[in-house]
Amino acid sequence: MTANYFVAMGNKPSLEDHLVNLRLTSKQMVRGSKKCESSEKDARNKLKKAIQSRNLEGARIYAQNAIREKTQALNYLRLSSRIDAVAARLESAIRMKQVTGAMSGIVAGMDTALKDMDVEKLAKIMDQFEKQFEDTDVRTGYLEGAIASTTASATPQEMVDSLIQETADAHNLELGTMLDDAGMVSDNLPAVEAQATNNLEQRFEALRK
Repeated sequence: MTANYFVAMGNKPSLEDHLVNLRLTSKQMVRGSKKCESSEKDARNKLKKAIQSRNLEGARIYAQNAIREKTQALNYLRLSSRIDAVAARLESAIRMKQVTGAMSGIVAGMDTALKDMDVEKLAKIMDQFEKQFEDTDVRTGYLEGAIASTTASATPQEMVDSLIQETADAHNLELGTMLDDAGMVSDNLPAVEAQATNNLEQRFEALRK
């Protein structure tokens, strides 16, 4: 069953139909997250082999891939949680007959985003819903552009080198001077960046409660 199942059947989707579509989309987000986690694991294995063969260029590429996949997996989970929260409140609004005209308008604009599985559009739609529901428990301060940033070709050098070092340490591999000429950075992320990551994780955990 696709996200636009009811439209494909030739019937005009009701609010209840959109509610089902939201839940189906949430499940697709979870599946996407698991796929990214699997890709991250593969990239880490390739990273390990690249370090063993002292292939620094390859190691950097695999480290970048692993970081992107991990970030994307988290983004999918965050969006899935937001969709679940919005679906629950939409269901309550339907049951209590408290659906506003603005909510109906937002729902009507979901079709394209659901059909294309456009995560950026879905995130913006969730923003609109959250404003309508005025529920601080749902508001997560979702980082604008977080999804788009995962497709960026450049990954912070500190994160790449840190992951290379982490993988080498985990498998008792000796890097030696492998990274010296390339400008090895500290194993720890800058305090500001680490704090930003912690804040995002706290928001994500709050969503799941």
